[in-house]
Amino acid sequence: MREDQRAAQARPDAESDPEGWSSSAARLVEIALPAAVFLGALALWEGVVAYERIPPYILPAPSLIAETLAKDWSLLFSSLIVTLTITFEALVAATLGGVGLAILLSQSRWIERAFLPFAIVLQVTPVIAIAPLLLVWLDPSTAVLVCAFLVAFFPVLANTALGLASTDHNLVDLFDLYGASRWRKLWLLRAPAALPYFFSGLRIAGGLSLIGAIVAELAAGAAGQGTGLAFRIVEAGFRLNIPRMFAALTLISATGIAIFVLFALLSNAVLGRWHESARPRER
Repeated sequence: MREDQRAAQARPDAESDPEGWSSSAARLVEIALPAAVFLGALALWEGVVAYERIPPYILPAPSLIAETLAKDWSLLFSSLIVTLTITFEALVAATLGGVGLAILLSQSRWIERAFLPFAIVLQVTPVIAIAPLLLVWLDPSTAVLVCAFLVAFFPVLANTALGLASTDHNLVDLFDLYGASRWRKLWLLRAPAALPYFFSGLRIAGGLSLIGAIVAELAAGAAGQGTGLAFRIVEAGFRLNIPRMFAALTLISATGIAIFVLFALLSNAVLGRWHESARPRER
């Protein structure tokens, strides 16, 4: 009994932090601390602009950016919908293509050696260099979609292929011992093992698809096409409407954060009950 009491006293409380915080207080601090730092940075920005009397066409204050965002909301929101549509269409295509090719590469080392170099070439070639060529070959909307797809494709492919290859070899041997078919091993063993890697690649690809859409829209906007947020940034730059430019940039940043949070929540929902990467650490 004494040994059990000593072990219970030595074991830290599961509901407390090593520094003495309760779990709810620690969670509150995790949310409040970055929010406070962010608000402090905005306040510093506002103060510097006011103190130095920086003109809005050089650096607008956060309050002016918020005012411009509210005033031009209908225009910017319609452009945001265009950019979001391209982003998620490219992400869906990149996910289907990346997962499909990763499964194909995992079936044979010879297939991997034959096709993987093409995927690497597409990844290392800057999309800004490909965009003008695609605008010659394709109509502007399709060219923008293809550019966003090319940027988002490789992270899904690379992470999924890594996850499929990282399956425990002892479990693979066990499935072989029981005579499991190749597709049964894929569905029951390799696919679950690859899920954490897949969601990691999906989080990366979500942001990259947005970047690809913006870059392609910039190239298309230079040709007078498109009404996405990138086109609004270029338009605001030509008119020296810098507050609107910053408002569009704010929407792009907020959209990227929202996409990352969405896929992080999805990953936690799928993996949270069985995989260590998404389960909270026992204190």
